[in-house]
Amino acid sequence: MLLPERERSVVRRHPWVFSGAVARIRGTPADGDVVEVEDAGGQWLARGYLNRRSQITVRLLTWNPGEEITPDFWRRRLQRAFQGRKGLQSSPTTDAFRLVHAESDGVPGLVVDRYGDYLVVQFLTLGIERWKGVLVSLLVDLLSPRGIYERSDVDVREKEGLPMVAGPLWGDPPPPLVEIRENGLRFRVDIRTGQKTGFYLDQRENRARLAPFCPGAEVLDAFCYTGAFGIYAARHGAARVTFVDSSGPALDLVRENLALNGLSPADHEFVEGDVPRVLRAFRAAGRQFDLVILDPPKFAPSAGDVPRAARAYKDINLQAFHLLRPGGILFTTSCSGAVSADLFQKILFGAALDAGREVQVIGHLHQGSDHPVSLNFPEGTYLKGFICRAL
Repeated sequence: MLLPERERSVVRRHPWVFSGAVARIRGTPADGDVVEVEDAGGQWLARGYLNRRSQITVRLLTWNPGEEITPDFWRRRLQRAFQGRKGLQSSPTTDAFRLVHAESDGVPGLVVDRYGDYLVVQFLTLGIERWKGVLVSLLVDLLSPRGIYERSDVDVREKEGLPMVAGPLWGDPPPPLVEIRENGLRFRVDIRTGQKTGFYLDQRENRARLAPFCPGAEVLDAFCYTGAFGIYAARHGAARVTFVDSSGPALDLVRENLALNGLSPADHEFVEGDVPRVLRAFRAAGRQFDLVILDPPKFAPSAGDVPRAARAYKDINLQAFHLLRPGGILFTTSCSGAVSADLFQKILFGAALDAGREVQVIGHLHQGSDHPVSLNFPEGTYLKGFICRAL
């Protein structure tokens, strides 16, 4: 039961009930159980799963009193999510994308990504963990994958009182590298231990937007990881791509992925090192580029990290503006949900001002359509970015 006047967000179908809104819990439900949510007067509002150990005490599943949480409920939710990706599922050029995007698909705590014949899943909450066996069976029945691999090795599980887990769940274990296709390009990715679930699937549509800026360009792909942005640039006619990452094995995989797409690694440059330091070194050396891509990791895991993250974002974008030739293009993104698009634009303004560059915003970048944002769950917006022209 909720405290008086704390039902507004539930009525507006926000899927989270925070601990501070809860007056009391009747009965003795266990954490992970499905519970009924009522307003202070006892009026039924919604149904969801409970976890007293989390600040999000209840994650809501349905606002329909006649809709029970059964295996058929989960089947319907999965089918609805898959229907929203039917264009991707039938694509002859892309076989890696997100199939289920947690709260935004009405399945709080569940992420399902497709990588070729394999599925990678994350069970991020105690409530969804309780349904793991049912959900795996449904995924096998509905999608017939070669194998399902779990990547529930993320910090959010600790907040739910769960251990971090990774390993095969069903079918054939994946090989060390799984080959995927994205917009006709081929990549080998590590779904077992790679960043996120192996590949930055949420950037697919942003990578495709590089094409008009690439012919003949000298390109800098910073925080390149497996090189997807830079490989798109090379395929679309870039004269030379400089790939920069702190990981030597990641750069080795970039070389492999270039060759996989008929591109010679010898035509490009690879720099291993701390990326902000490399950017400053390039500036000191007078390096210049026509196109700079900044796709850093999450600098602000929580709201408390935002001031530090803002300084880090400003620094790398300041260096990027110094490295651009007149008329050069910057693709810059932030995947920190705690950093809003408005704040990110203000950070870019400060970086451009300090660099003494006049800069135009000529495009906006977002997470791909397979990572939808529900209008009743704005927290689902996390990836934002800008295409800038430095005059």
